Amino acid sequence: QAQLLESGGGSVQAGGSLRLSCVASGDTYGKYCMGWFRQAPGKELEAVAVIYTRGGGTSTADSVNGRFTISQDKSRNTVYLQMNSLKPEDTAMYYCASQQKFTGNGSCLRPTNLGTWGQGTQVTVSS
Repeated sequence: QAQLLESGGGSVQAGGSLRLSCVASGDTYGKYCMGWFRQAPGKELEAVAVIYTRGGGTSTADSVNGRFTISQDKSRNTVYLQMNSLKPEDTAMYYCASQQKFTGNGSCLRPTNLGTWGQGTQVTVSS
């Protein structure tokens, strides 16, 4: 079954760490990019970090820069999000998504451009 499957979410205290994983099956691994997005209650879906899968370049949102790192293991069709120094404002549902083709500069940062999405994993950070 073609899908993206996230795991690794949970509840932690502020200052803690979590590592999210996203495993792609059925040819869903993005030939152009893979991204992590999040949505907190009452807020819009936002890009957290993306990785351009061919060259390995990354882009990270200002709000998590220096704390979160995206990486990939193409041999395992897996993308990771290492989250350190977590803050209560990082609390959200985190989604993995993939894009197969380049459609414009910055396209991987816009959720409507990514065609395949996982079901999400919840991250809750308490103060």
